[in-house]
Amino acid sequence: MSVAVKLTNVVKRFGALEVLKGVSFEINPGEVVALIGQSGSGKSTALRCINRLETIQDGSIEVCGHRVEDPKLDLRTLRRDIGMVFQSYNLFPHMTVAENIMLALRRVKGMRKNQAFEIAKQVLAKVGLSEKIDAYPEQLSGGQQQRVAIARSLAMQPKVMLFDEVTSALDPKLTGEVLRVMEDLARGGMTMIVVTHEMGFAKRAANRVIYMHTGKVWETGGAGILSNPQTPELKEFMAAEL
Repeated sequence: MSVAVKLTNVVKRFGALEVLKGVSFEINPGEVVALIGQSGSGKSTALRCINRLETIQDGSIEVCGHRVEDPKLDLRTLRRDIGMVFQSYNLFPHMTVAENIMLALRRVKGMRKNQAFEIAKQVLAKVGLSEKIDAYPEQLSGGQQQRVAIARSLAMQPKVMLFDEVTSALDPKLTGEVLRVMEDLARGGMTMIVVTHEMGFAKRAANRVIYMHTGKVWETGGAGILSNPQTPELKEFMAAEL
């Protein structure tokens, strides 16, 4: 697989509002890319288009060999290759942590219960929550719930992980918990696109930073662009973030 994710001149409109205005970028296997920008710049919309939670009006998106805009695309097959973690954890409150993780393994992959349970144990160990396997979501902190949501995605063995502002509802301590898990995944070679306002994470973990502004890719480069922006817009954005 030469390119994990490729967007070419992607246009996305909501009615008359053009949110993505010809967005193009490529992400290689094993690369960690931080997608940054002000609210309304189009970063979360770009992520949702990659997973085809939104359909595009023009351009093309390729993910792990799938043509995402193809109307005949099998969404189930696409989503086996893409894991997505949202700002809200979306855990089922009436299910234990193990049951939340096992659900897709059993329904989508058709696994037997004991096999799915073994995978749940493995991914919970990865996010440092082995002891919470029988807990219910209400018994967990926000940071722990978000780590379970990450484990649930990892259980499906995706080729690409998408993270959409996953720490924005958490306090600084819980944010640190979740970012440490994400940095471990990055070191392990997971292909990741992370929409984030956590500039420290972007500097430490991202191979590349894409700054979006008014629906376009405005500036892109290594994490060094955060310290040395080349455009007035990124300079202003970074000044506001610090």
